[in-house]
Amino acid sequence: MNLEMLIHDFTNRFGGEEGIMTFFAPGRVNLIGEHTDYNGGHVFPCALSFGTYAVARKRNDTKIRLFSKNFEDFGTIEVDISSLSYNDANDWANYPIGMVKIFRDAGYQVESGFDVLYDGNIPNGAGLSSSASIELVTSVLLKSLYNLDIDMIEMVKMSQRAENQFVGVNCGIMDQFASGMGKKDHAMLLDTNTLKYAYVPIKTKGITIVIANTNKRRSLSGSKYNERRSECENALKALQQELEISSLGDLTEERFDAYQHLIQSGIEQRRARHAVYENQRTLKAVNALNAGNIQLFGELMNASHISLRDDYEVTGIELDTLVEAAWENEAIGSRMTGAGFGGCTVSLVHEEKVHKFIENVGNIYEEKIGYKADFYVVAIGDGARQI
Repeated sequence: MNLEMLIHDFTNRFGGEEGIMTFFAPGRVNLIGEHTDYNGGHVFPCALSFGTYAVARKRNDTKIRLFSKNFEDFGTIEVDISSLSYNDANDWANYPIGMVKIFRDAGYQVESGFDVLYDGNIPNGAGLSSSASIELVTSVLLKSLYNLDIDMIEMVKMSQRAENQFVGVNCGIMDQFASGMGKKDHAMLLDTNTLKYAYVPIKTKGITIVIANTNKRRSLSGSKYNERRSECENALKALQQELEISSLGDLTEERFDAYQHLIQSGIEQRRARHAVYENQRTLKAVNALNAGNIQLFGELMNASHISLRDDYEVTGIELDTLVEAAWENEAIGSRMTGAGFGGCTVSLVHEEKVHKFIENVGNIYEEKIGYKADFYVVAIGDGARQI
């Protein structure tokens, strides 16, 4: 991303060259631990080197003017700081507007407006968390413009709150946490129940992370996502008849196997099995990585995808085709990542095989699905910050 160009675009749109500040927040990919975040389990995401950039300047009045180069058709969206409410017509801008409202409601002194230009290089609809990225870049922007005394964990929580309460998307905290707390060349083991976290170095000399985008928009994910959540809640209630647990993440595989008969519905039993086993898989995967056993890490990634396909049923032909093609083409490990029903896969591939891998997997996908997938060779970067 060319920052000088973005600053130039900002001055063309909003005038003046004084007082301009620049910010960045990354997208994320989850290496393992899918659909565990709302089941009291662990996740293992990392921040990516691409994300959302913001160029901003404080104003002396109460106007907020927002423009995104990713959504140019909407033009400049203007709101007043004294009346911030969700508006369908504001589309993408509801995310940053929601952040300002949440900050103000929490008592932070954001008393004047600002001009901001956003530009992101996260593919839209890919499930790599462009919404969390825009929330976190707006958080660090507000902190700097108004000299606010607020730490990153608080900004992460407020970003999730903006998405839950203002935008109305019932997401867990993983996406915001990864975007805010990312660390170069490290993934984060996060206990979503307690927010305890540990950075784990990704010691993958000669190994590359390849993200493949199905280019299928996830139109079904909202309703299916809520359906999966309620199926897990029902399974938890059934288990709580005899077990003192607060979440499915409290169970080992053995304990779940011994008590799964309490769950009457076969479907709900499978959903719960995924949540329990995936949580344990995530812990095993981190142990494998710490021990330098990348082969075992890859096998656990593969097992994660199979569980998401068979027990949780959130994959679909596009994701399965990409993953199976990756397995056939010497991926160390490959799985869907994100909510499912489209979006992306993540694969670990030996560096010298990346070019051939992308070519072969791309050909198989296009032949079977009828359109192309996009591939990204990614680096693990730092979290949200002023630049």
